[in-house]
Amino acid sequence: MSTDPSVSHLQIVPTADGSNTIYNAVVGENYHSRNGALQESRHVFVEAGLQYFLKNSGTGDKAVSVLEVGFGTGLNFLLTADFCTQQQISLRYTGIEAYPLTNEMVGQTGYNQYVPAPIWQGFLQNYDASLQGTVQLNHDVQLHIAACSLLGFSSAAEYDVIYFDAFAAAHQPEMWSQEAIAHTLNFLKPGGIFVTYAITGNLKRIIKALGLKVQKVPGAPGKREMLRAVNGL
Repeated sequence: MSTDPSVSHLQIVPTADGSNTIYNAVVGENYHSRNGALQESRHVFVEAGLQYFLKNSGTGDKAVSVLEVGFGTGLNFLLTADFCTQQQISLRYTGIEAYPLTNEMVGQTGYNQYVPAPIWQGFLQNYDASLQGTVQLNHDVQLHIAACSLLGFSSAAEYDVIYFDAFAAAHQPEMWSQEAIAHTLNFLKPGGIFVTYAITGNLKRIIKALGLKVQKVPGAPGKREMLRAVNGL
């Protein structure tokens, strides 16, 4: 474990499927579900988000852009990058993270088990640079991590898929406000997909009021349902 006092409130902990997550003692929450970090990431974001978009967009599957709110450990990115690399899909990935982890702590997550070595090594080698600007990890994958708050994020770009992976509303209610969700959806392309592990009445009302079609989707282990929303389809 790191001895850096700036991350003393962070602890790597195992989840039910054998994959690790990080517990943030200041927030009082884990970065992923304790019922299985890997299972949640694959189910909610890669399968219900990315793969659903590619299957249903009608735009072809040679290029995709993803915006993640709450980059955290990088697990969602790693699985997405692996899928796109295997399928030879060009991936432009932007993560928003107000409190980026250190390179050292990211390296301790054990996520090297779940993606090929070139993707893992490329991620770690380029992690610090990606906090400063866009980096090219391989022929197919670009990454930029915007080290700012959600409301402080701005971009002229729009995205095909948005992964909303903020801490739960019970611990970080400001991330689930009408203002925060509306700001996030400003960056979603027409026909784009918004996915999150959570589903609440308030979240559904906010998203419906912003003109998106809400879909209730079976959740990852430990959650009965999750939310997916489609922009203008």
